[in-house]
Amino acid sequence: MSKSPLMPMATAVWLVENTSLTFRQIADFCKLHEVEIQGIADGEVAKGIVGYNPIISGQLTNEEILLSSKDENRPLNIIDQDVVIKNDEIKIKKYVPLSKRQDKPDSTLWLIKNHSILKDSQIAKLVGVTKNSVTSIRNKSYWNYNNLNAKDPVAMGLFSQKDLLGAIEKAERRLIKEKKNKERLNLSNKT
Repeated sequence: MSKSPLMPMATAVWLVENTSLTFRQIADFCKLHEVEIQGIADGEVAKGIVGYNPIISGQLTNEEILLSSKDENRPLNIIDQDVVIKNDEIKIKKYVPLSKRQDKPDSTLWLIKNHSILKDSQIAKLVGVTKNSVTSIRNKSYWNYNNLNAKDPVAMGLFSQKDLLGAIEKAERRLIKEKKNKERLNLSNKT
């Protein structure tokens, strides 16, 4: 089964108005009936439909139209391309309502108490606070430290459990690496 173009009726309108292709060629390409194409040409069908250029949308080339215009038995062939969609942005910061922003220091305290292996920079990135804020909460020098109540940030919806587990795994890998480096250093100092 061959593919049909995007917006076949609008594409047919454009092809009728802008090419010398036969009604049959346009009908076959757009998967419409030849009588519909003749109706478009006569102004009885597709009134008010704006033509859609298949060249701009990458479904046809000028060369393809010219080849088929010269030979009325040659069908138009749609360009079959897979569209690659990629996301270059790493992560889009989501809006945190004012009511939840006051919970960020509480969440930071919770992470410090429950996952002490996380670096300040990891906590800051997860919660969305500055590294200085995390450091001051860890050192108990935060301006409002006495009023903080440790609250689970995942339960509060600041980030997902997956994000937390990823950060913990990264911290564990860092600790293992640091331990191996320390052992190597001790072995090299003994010899």
